Amino acid sequence: MSKKLLREKAMNGEPVTGAMVFEFFTPGIAQILKLAGCEFIIYDMEHGGFSIEQLKYQAAACRGLGVAPMVRVPRGEYHFLARALDVGAQGVMVPMVNSAHAAKTIAEATHYPPKGCRGAAFGFAHDDYSGGDPAAKMRTANDRNLVIAQIETEHGLAQVEEIAAVDGIHCLWLGHFDLTNFLAIPGQFDHPLYHRAVERIAAAGKANGKALGFMASDAEAAQQHRAAGFNMIATGTDQKLLETSVRNIIEAI
Repeated sequence: MSKKLLREKAMNGEPVTGAMVFEFFTPGIAQILKLAGCEFIIYDMEHGGFSIEQLKYQAAACRGLGVAPMVRVPRGEYHFLARALDVGAQGVMVPMVNSAHAAKTIAEATHYPPKGCRGAAFGFAHDDYSGGDPAAKMRTANDRNLVIAQIETEHGLAQVEEIAAVDGIHCLWLGHFDLTNFLAIPGQFDHPLYHRAVERIAAAGKANGKALGFMASDAEAAQQHRAAGFNMIATGTDQKLLETSVRNIIEAI
């Protein structure tokens, strides 16, 4: 599957499945997740201690597997975004996108001219060290790479329609736990305020032709959010899924 098709599928509202990786940055994790049915992997650089060097190795491990390596950067600053793409990430997730201005800055940093201001370095990891026409390489990257804005604060929620309208933002991702924190209802996912927020995010994404993303901790959460219109679904967290599986076996004994 081409990575361009992955972005097209996501923005067309088709289901796209993957995983978030916070802890298990092992050589085989990409192949394991591919066998499980993942089309993308988002490695976490915000909370998990993941480094740029590790990202370069993981992106290389994804080559030829048909699974797109992506990364959640710590914040939406140029040096995080462009560097992550240069070492091989084919998508970036940006936490706490709070305004349309921030979204535009992120879109510019992740696209080559004339769409943005990403600096050029060809014959590196992001283009498989290959030669070729620089203009074609820039078009390919601009068409392929997927930019995800997390809506997870009261400020981002207040401007979600404006954020969704920004060209170069391809997916609105529900940061569910942080969103409840910033709405002063921490962990209360049944609260009407949270449900209204989720509905507003989904409506903004659909109205602007953007993908809608969510990290599901179990099958029930995945089904609920799929029914609510979220189509880019990742599993996570990896460490909790392992713990749950091991506990289930031990408790059965």
